[in-house]
Amino acid sequence: MTDASTKQVQPRKQGLSRTQKRALSRGAQYALFVAAVVALAVSADWARLKNQFAQADLAEQMFPEIITLALKNTVLYTLSGFVFGLVLGMVIALMRLSPVGPYRWVAGIYIEIFRGLPALLIFIFVGVAVPLAFPGTEIPGGTYGKVALALGLVSAAYMAETIRAGIQAVPKGQMEAARSLGFSHARAMVSIIIPQAFRIVIPPLTNELVLLFKDSSLVLFLGVTLEERELAKYGRDLASQTANSTPILVAGLCYLLVTVPLGFVVRRLETKAGEATR
Repeated sequence: MTDASTKQVQPRKQGLSRTQKRALSRGAQYALFVAAVVALAVSADWARLKNQFAQADLAEQMFPEIITLALKNTVLYTLSGFVFGLVLGMVIALMRLSPVGPYRWVAGIYIEIFRGLPALLIFIFVGVAVPLAFPGTEIPGGTYGKVALALGLVSAAYMAETIRAGIQAVPKGQMEAARSLGFSHARAMVSIIIPQAFRIVIPPLTNELVLLFKDSSLVLFLGVTLEERELAKYGRDLASQTANSTPILVAGLCYLLVTVPLGFVVRRLETKAGEATR
C-alpha cells in the first residue's frame, strides 16, 4: 500500500458564507444602535427636560392663537414667496436657455449670486438696503410683500435651475414635432414643452416649498408686529415671557405638522415619476 492510501482525508474547514457575514455585521450594528439609545435614555435627566419642554398647561394656553395667527402667517409667507419665486424662476430659466448671450449672462450671474448668499443676508438686504436705495418707496403689502420678495429672490435662483433642467429633459423631438405642425417657438414652449417640464420638476419644486416654509422663520429680521409673527417668532417670544422652552417645542411640532406631510408628498411624487420613466 502506498503512503497516500494510508493518509486519512482531512475534513475541509469552511468559514462563514457571505450572507452569514452580512447578517452578523447587521446584527452587530443593531446591537450597537440599541446600546447607544439605551445609554442616552438612562443618562438623560427626564425630570428637567419635562419641566423645561413639556408644560401641558403652558402649551394649552398657546391654542388656538398659534394656529390662527402664527401658523397662518407662516403659510401665507411661504406661499407668497413660492409664487413670486416660481414666476421669477421661470423667467430666469428661459433667459438661461435663450440664444441671446446677454440674457444667459444675466441669468447665470443672478443664479450664482442668490444661490451663494445665505437667505439671512437677502432678508437684511430687503429690509435695509432697498429702502435706502429707493427712499420714499414702499414695498406693496408691507411685511408680507417684503417676505414674498426676500423668499422669492432666494427661491427663484434654485427653481430656475430646476425648471431649466426640466425643460432640457423634454425630448427635442417634441419641439420639432410642434414646429412641423406650424407652432411658433414661443407657442410650442408654452403649449408643449413647459407643461411636460413641470410634470418632471414637480417633486423638486415641492421640496423647495418645504425649504421655504422653514426659511420663513427669517422674517423676524425684518421687524414684525405682534399680528405678523410667524411660528418661530411666536414661540420665541412666549418662551422669553415664560422663561420656559415649551412654546418653542410646540412651535417646532407645528412646523412638523406641515413639513412631514409635504415630505411624504415629495417622496410619493418622486416614486411616481420614477415609475413613469421606466
